Amino acid sequence: MHKNSLQNRRRRRRSHQQNPWFRQQGSDERGSLVAQQSSQDSGHVGDDEAPSTSSGAAGSSSVPDLPGYYFDPEKKRYFRLLPGHNNCNPLTKEGIRQKEMESKRLQLLEEEDKQKKKIARMGFNASSLLQKSKLGFLNVTSYCRLAHELRVSCMQRKKVQIQSSDPSALASDRFNLILADTNSDRLFTVNDVKVGGSKYGIISLRGLKTPSLKVHMHENLYFTNRKVNSVCWASLNHLDSHILLCLMGIAETPGCATLLPASLFVSSHPGDRPGMLCSFRIPGAWSCAWSLNIQANNCFSTGLSRRVLVTNVVTGHRQSFGTNSDVLAQQFALMAPLLFNGCRSGEIFAIDLRCRNQGKGWKATRLFHDSAVTSVQILQEEQNLMASDMAGTIKLWDLRTTKCIRQYEGHVNEYAYLPLHVHEEEGIVVAVGQDCYT
Repeated sequence: MHKNSLQNRRRRRRSHQQNPWFRQQGSDERGSLVAQQSSQDSGHVGDDEAPSTSSGAAGSSSVPDLPGYYFDPEKKRYFRLLPGHNNCNPLTKEGIRQKEMESKRLQLLEEEDKQKKKIARMGFNASSLLQKSKLGFLNVTSYCRLAHELRVSCMQRKKVQIQSSDPSALASDRFNLILADTNSDRLFTVNDVKVGGSKYGIISLRGLKTPSLKVHMHENLYFTNRKVNSVCWASLNHLDSHILLCLMGIAETPGCATLLPASLFVSSHPGDRPGMLCSFRIPGAWSCAWSLNIQANNCFSTGLSRRVLVTNVVTGHRQSFGTNSDVLAQQFALMAPLLFNGCRSGEIFAIDLRCRNQGKGWKATRLFHDSAVTSVQILQEEQNLMASDMAGTIKLWDLRTTKCIRQYEGHVNEYAYLPLHVHEEEGIVVAVGQDCYT
């Protein structure tokens, strides 16, 4: 009896060894046990740490993502990452990601400094291009492509020195937001200060000339402890006479939209007088835009949660349009009475300002992205629109056919509110991604 049971066990063991499926499974189990044992022997696991199950670098496919932990590539171990932990734990996924992005940005700057200036091909200059174009040796497409290549090869990164009445403040504070005016002569800036809150300033770019590359910042004592959600230049008295700010509410103070006169910082227009602040109670505005259309004169729009408000500054009259999603980006058209909006749902739609807010006939155009739209730019002829979203997609739309005619690759965005800039005269689209690339 005992001999028979022993022989049966031997037969089963031989069959398992001969079967390739059992052999593979056994090797996998042994490999996992060996890896687990080696990771436990490599270091002591404390209360705030978890054992590493892989020896690969962070972010690679060999390191599994464990909920509540992060993998340190330098120490090659997992560390606990719990937001509700009793101990003081400054580690957050957002902070770790920002630290990695900053180190990558500094590394890219060092590599760029080591590289020599890009040299264009032999005999490749502006005069030869223009001469070949006039003689008919180059068609329009080739000329534009070569001219763009020449401009890119001549680009250089140079540091601009900012002069201010308080240089120590510039050394310690950082820019949270920068916005150029229509003619790119001035920059409106929002600085986060050490004591908390934000202060505003205007940088004049008219003195930006080589080789000095110095600009002056005009500051004002006015500052706020509320977050700036959105900002745009407003043309109330003349072109870019004011700045429109959308401020988030705090405690018992509701959110508002504030018109800030640019003359409070510096007078750039004859006859300018220091104006007064003008605030409108508009809670929770995600975006804003100022209208230069004659049919919506002295009006601005604000994108809220599931709603769009169009406000007349002089009369105080408001129009409200209900939406199905939060409005994150806005821009008025110049020739047609249309307001284009980009939503968190990925929808882009235009509001016909001639229609009242009653009914559903005010949606003139509808386009769709796969992710939340962060920026919309109407091109000069108002036949095309360019938009970017939180998936890093940049699309050029034909408004007549409502179809995407071109898609630009290389922009990286996962969750941030990143703007898009278009310079049609130069044929350049500029976008700064989360990977530190422009």
